[in-house]
Amino acid sequence: MDFLLLHLDLLMFAAAILVLLSGYPVAFSLAGVALVFAGIGIVTGQFDTALLSAFPSRIYGGVMTRQVMVAVPLFVFMGVMLERSKIAEELLETMGKLFGQIRGGLGFSVIIVGALLAASTGIVGATVVTMGLLSLPTMMRHGYSSSLSAGAIAASGTLGQIIPPSIVLVLLGDVMSNAYQRAQLDAGVFAPKTLSVGDLFAGALLPGLVLVTCYLAWMAIVAFIKPDAAPAVQQDVDNSPDLKQVFGALVPPLLLIVSVLGSILTGLADVTEAAGVGALGALFLAAVRLGKAKDKGRFLVLAGAASFVAMITLAMMLDLRLGRTDTDFAEKVGQGAALILSLPALVGTSVALWRLFGAKVLQGVTRSTAQISAMVFVILIGATLFSLVFRGLGGDESVERLLTTDGGGPVRAVILVMVVMFLLGFFLDFIEITFVVVPIVGPVLLGMGVDPIWLGVMMAINLQTSFLTPPFGFALFYLRGVAPKGVTTAHIYRGVLPFVAIQILVMALVAFFPALATALPHMIYG
Repeated sequence: MDFLLLHLDLLMFAAAILVLLSGYPVAFSLAGVALVFAGIGIVTGQFDTALLSAFPSRIYGGVMTRQVMVAVPLFVFMGVMLERSKIAEELLETMGKLFGQIRGGLGFSVIIVGALLAASTGIVGATVVTMGLLSLPTMMRHGYSSSLSAGAIAASGTLGQIIPPSIVLVLLGDVMSNAYQRAQLDAGVFAPKTLSVGDLFAGALLPGLVLVTCYLAWMAIVAFIKPDAAPAVQQDVDNSPDLKQVFGALVPPLLLIVSVLGSILTGLADVTEAAGVGALGALFLAAVRLGKAKDKGRFLVLAGAASFVAMITLAMMLDLRLGRTDTDFAEKVGQGAALILSLPALVGTSVALWRLFGAKVLQGVTRSTAQISAMVFVILIGATLFSLVFRGLGGDESVERLLTTDGGGPVRAVILVMVVMFLLGFFLDFIEITFVVVPIVGPVLLGMGVDPIWLGVMMAINLQTSFLTPPFGFALFYLRGVAPKGVTTAHIYRGVLPFVAIQILVMALVAFFPALATALPHMIYG
């Protein structure tokens, strides 16, 4: 009995895993298990009740007042709105025509479109379902291997978790930032350095591109070794895309990527501000696609979008803050121009909202955004209570002993954590792993001198595998739900195995060459 009381923290962690595996809602599983074990700890004298009184302040200070968390619903809105604007259909159709005539061309198209959608939407479910509905029947019809087609679509759909902007990186960046500050405070550093979501965005960019390159290389190898598995598509000359079609399909998502990711990496905006720009850009893009070329409403939307671009450009060049006493002539002219531009910008936004409301797009997008955002924040609240009780039961000391005993230093500790996260990915969702595991192991690893950006990128790549590893890989479920009758679950499982191996390979490359994750952030932010 005394042995069980001394290890209540580990029993609590095991109980939470079992309850999560039962399929009970995540937030209530974490909070319920935490309250049960807090009660056991209070009765047995292993838990201080004063810790529970700190829970409201942790929620208020850790969630409600953190500006970066506003980026979550904004990025979700951007992704859902772009998914409803049919941007994926145009990209897939155009890329299929461009690359289809070469061996493995349809596979290349799927991977490239997945990367573009990852950098502009970041919504795994929408990407996998859309590409599964559009590409999988086409690839099967042209003689592609069922397993290769399913694996390429499922793996490409998960690129949104590592290529920024990404919801995973936003959530992971916030959790890692808290862990980094806590590790420094525990080490006696009372002016701690900070880790921002922008640091993780910059750090994940190169590994994400390496992952895309490896996917393309694998598709090329399969097409070379097994031509029957990825044959060339015979197309009519009249069916080949013209320059206008390619331009129209590629430019909108590329502009959005540049405006969102570029503003973060260049330091012009923080993550929350860039998410707002992305949400507004997705709104304009969806509204423009609803109308015809000479539609008056479409013209007003374009004028509104151009006005916003002009105002952002002015803000980059001049200080447009009002109420200043040291404003020079150029800044006064800029302020006046910005005020004038605000009128067409307001009109364009109003017209865009009205068009999307009339087409019944806005209602569905806002509903999905509210549901996904509520799910994330409720899980965050439950995970905060779980980590509070876990620490109160001595969980920090248990984890530190587990990671630091038997020698090996930080290398052994990182390998052990990565293996545990990979195995948990077979059964748990990335949100659960992020909110439960990372706050526990993060301070210990960072306290051992591990680079926070490198560790965050390694964890992000590891979390991406959770979408592809059976039996509970969400991308597998999404694809299975829309796959044709000829594609079985076994085909999907066999198809994703090489791509999971590629993800592990890229994780190993980042481990052996940390500069892949750290060079760009240090170059940009110093």
